[in-house]
Amino acid sequence: MRRTARRLRPAALASAALGLALTLSGCAQVDTTAPSTARTEAAHGAPAKFGTVDCRKAKCIALTFDAGPSENSPRLLDILKQKKVPATFFLLGKNHIEKYPQLVKRMAAEGHEVASHTWDHKILTQISDAQVREELKRPNDAIERLIGHQPTLMRPPQGRTDSNVHKIAKELGMAEVLWSVTAKDYTTNDSALIKKRVLEQASRDGIILLHDIYAGTVPAVPGIIDALKERGYVFVTVPQLLAPGKAEPGKVYRP
Repeated sequence: MRRTARRLRPAALASAALGLALTLSGCAQVDTTAPSTARTEAAHGAPAKFGTVDCRKAKCIALTFDAGPSENSPRLLDILKQKKVPATFFLLGKNHIEKYPQLVKRMAAEGHEVASHTWDHKILTQISDAQVREELKRPNDAIERLIGHQPTLMRPPQGRTDSNVHKIAKELGMAEVLWSVTAKDYTTNDSALIKKRVLEQASRDGIILLHDIYAGTVPAVPGIIDALKERGYVFVTVPQLLAPGKAEPGKVYRP
């Protein structure tokens, strides 16, 4: 299914995201590195590089949001600040970074990891090399203008990737990040159902995929955070999850 998502409004992204179920099976053919492997491969005894959390010992989980910023992002950032939870934001360029530059700055200033979800949500395995580079380079440049450095992580739309995408990502200094938990929030505005789906799939070293562009997602976040904290989870960004390892350009990370 080819989706170029020229104006990626929620309905359009929902349609594009319906390919996620296919993607999850397709991703099985991609060589991925688990967070625990990244940590093990790091120098023995090396300190965790990010903050005070050591995911070699703590029960860590990463909360990630795709396709923003959006009009819902300020409320989400308020929640994360109140709950003292860092997140990783895989941002879209067109109609998102372009439209909400101050939110990108706020995400970085408040300690969240700012990453890329491409410029226009084109499926990277279905376009030319030149177009792949454009899809990755444009948000990198836009993000650098706003926060002073380029992202090192990207999430391919629908999780669709291949060896050619890996090669180009490596050239641009980027690692790819997939996920282990999806609430399929593009199919429902039922916040209770979104929370239930996340809690059913959550596990140590998990990477949770949510989209703050949908009406039911942000209201579900406080309950998700509280319930997982009660289970002993510590929320971290994706780089924190890998530390003391570090995401290597051209590699794909998934629990």
